[in-house]
Amino acid sequence: MSNGWVLPDEVLRDAPAYTPRPGELADLELLLTGAYTPLAGFMTRADLVSVSRRSRLADGSPWPVPVTLQVPTALAQGLDPRDEARRTLVLTDGEGAPVAALEVADAWQVRDGVAGVGGAVRRLGDGGHGPFQRLRRTPEEVRPLLPSGRVLGVVADRPLHRPQLAQIAHAVRTLGAHLLVMIPVGEDGVGGLPPEALVRSVFAARDRMPPVTLVAVPLSRRRDEISDALLRARVSAAYGVTHLLSTGEMLSGAGLRVLVPRELAYDNRDGQWRWREDIPPRNRRLALTQPEIDDLLDRGFPLPEWHTPPAVAKELARARPPRRHRGLVIFLTGLSGSGKSTIARGLADVLREQGDRTITLLDGDVVRRELSAGLGFSKADRDLNVRRIGWVAAEIARHHGVGICCPIAPYAQARATAREMALAAGAGFLLVHVATPLEVCEQRDRKGLYARARAGLLTGMTGIDDPYEEPADADLVVDTSDLTIGEAVESVLHHLTETGWVEPRLGAI
Repeated sequence: MSNGWVLPDEVLRDAPAYTPRPGELADLELLLTGAYTPLAGFMTRADLVSVSRRSRLADGSPWPVPVTLQVPTALAQGLDPRDEARRTLVLTDGEGAPVAALEVADAWQVRDGVAGVGGAVRRLGDGGHGPFQRLRRTPEEVRPLLPSGRVLGVVADRPLHRPQLAQIAHAVRTLGAHLLVMIPVGEDGVGGLPPEALVRSVFAARDRMPPVTLVAVPLSRRRDEISDALLRARVSAAYGVTHLLSTGEMLSGAGLRVLVPRELAYDNRDGQWRWREDIPPRNRRLALTQPEIDDLLDRGFPLPEWHTPPAVAKELARARPPRRHRGLVIFLTGLSGSGKSTIARGLADVLREQGDRTITLLDGDVVRRELSAGLGFSKADRDLNVRRIGWVAAEIARHHGVGICCPIAPYAQARATAREMALAAGAGFLLVHVATPLEVCEQRDRKGLYARARAGLLTGMTGIDDPYEEPADADLVVDTSDLTIGEAVESVLHHLTETGWVEPRLGAI
């Protein structure tokens, strides 16, 4: 049954559609659920000016930080707040399904090619899809479920290990409060944990908490901790929280009292977690850091039971399997003629011989026919080519395969996007810069491309009349001017083995 607003067919048919960025989609969901009350839509310029000067909306309502929507300038130019037929913008999710209608009240230029739009939003359709929808309850649904009196809120943006569970239990006892745990599902959690895996890991710790109400909230992180903390406090207050337990840098706001817990340590005398300073140094064991937790999971070692409940450890091991079993994108970049494709083919052959994972080589005629057809050599087309290859490789890695790709990929931003897609898929990403010098590549010139470019018969040739931005973030650099192809392949394999992505080989067959 639909509980959303139904636009007239002619408006829905003619209105332009736009998919906001993930953080903006999270803000949109919070607007639609009432968690951002009194804010009813994306801010106008008047709201932004007022918030920056006095932390209030233009109508005088208190509000801490900007909540904005940015769209391409070309799209904004087709919107007219004064024309009823041209002021509606349909906002869609990542799959293109309509989520809400924005009634544009203001539009302005932000920077070249980007405009801001503001106005009230109204839900379209039945309210969205995705994992754990039953937990995405609105503040209006949650508040009646809470007992009267104090409510301790916890924003569980990371798994709850024993020290965090002990802090929560102590705070609940001290306050005599009911516990409300809000799980952010607007983006990946700490350590790149997918939202659904974060929900499962928090649920795995439920039997070790006091009586609790759990809710999934589409919170996403802001660029600065202050804005993040103020918005979390605001949303928590909307859900009925009276006291908020800090899980990091947290400021008070929205009338809440914020509790900053003291640091706990494990007491090996009786296996309890206590205030750090109350335990003699010889009996004190500090909580594991996030890098230490990640390292144990990456190497396939179990998280110690003194630190992590077994059920939580099991969920984390499922979400972050050992590197040797995880998907991986190997991305080779370099000039034409540098040896990328030859190294990639040799690497693919060796990995296929080992048989540990499925290997897909994204190179040659298959890529040109299936992914790159119709693209030219403009910067936009080159970036689109890298994005397509990166997306396919990330999907291969999402399913625990290895995707090996070797485009020239001359621009740093496109390579960064490919890395982001792989990491978002829960996979690893290895950037290999095949740094063979231009003069060596020109001497090879198997296809005659450099000669044609030097003669002015070919334009847009990387290294000649189009730039190659050398990677500053390469995980490995090889130069085939002083290495054989076999040695270069062995160098990549050695790196994969040393970093745990490939099992050490005991001997050749």
